[in-house]
Amino acid sequence: MSLASNLDRAVVDGFGDEWSRFDQLALASHEHQTLFDTYFAIFPWASLPAGAVGADFGCGSGRWARLVAPRVGKLHCVDASAAALDVARRALASVHNVQFHQASIGALPLEDESLDFGYSLGVLHHLPDPQAGLDACVRTLKVGAPFLVYLYYAFDNRPRWFRAVWRASDVLRRGISRLPYGPRYLLSQIIAVAVYWPLARTARLLERLGVAVSTLPLSAYRDRSLYSMRTDALDRFGTRLEKRFTRDEIARMMARAGLADVRFHAGGAFWCAVGRKTKQGPGEDQRSVFQLSTADDE
Repeated sequence: MSLASNLDRAVVDGFGDEWSRFDQLALASHEHQTLFDTYFAIFPWASLPAGAVGADFGCGSGRWARLVAPRVGKLHCVDASAAALDVARRALASVHNVQFHQASIGALPLEDESLDFGYSLGVLHHLPDPQAGLDACVRTLKVGAPFLVYLYYAFDNRPRWFRAVWRASDVLRRGISRLPYGPRYLLSQIIAVAVYWPLARTARLLERLGVAVSTLPLSAYRDRSLYSMRTDALDRFGTRLEKRFTRDEIARMMARAGLADVRFHAGGAFWCAVGRKTKQGPGEDQRSVFQLSTADDE
């Protein structure tokens, strides 16, 4: 498989439809900021140079770019979907330090070692070859530049019963995600209202009663809006290609891509990690890079 073909066209089209329908502009500002703070909790903003130039790899609706762009000198927003980029352009119409690129992560229109930072949130696990996608992103970074990634987790920090529930839901996802868009959308919204919302609100009630709810399915949505649940249900059940990784697998992936000093932040249904590009390129001196990737969680 060539780097340029490291995408699934049906998945790209599906996300174009998703962001056209859920452009995230209806998301309350406080919820938007809370989600952003969760994903970027370990990002080293203070270490970026003045006028830093970076990239949002798989920018989608531009929801994260809206909060990143004011902090930096220039931000490249890259997405393979023309429909998603149209949404991002509208969302960022008043922002003047953003440049948009319709391109796959396997065919990036950015020079190697040209960026001061980069991030890819919820994207690489939808590629046929996530490692090749990560390698491509990291090649665009200068030595020492940070890269933030979040990937679906493999429930390696969850009990067996939780993993069993996920396996059952994944059978449902595999069926729904292959339906035409109309039925796929409708079923995802039924799941959001009939499953996400009641479980999330039950978790919120139990938490207020003093019950620990962090291990309950969908408890991460207990303070989220129905709009957010509807978006994520379509994302989750409407996407036919997803891959999941353990923490150790992600650390090794980042090491192979040439990232060191990796730190993890455990979120809800994902692993979030940040590392810095070393002088080694992808696949070079993997053992020494991995040994550097042992910083404690934050």
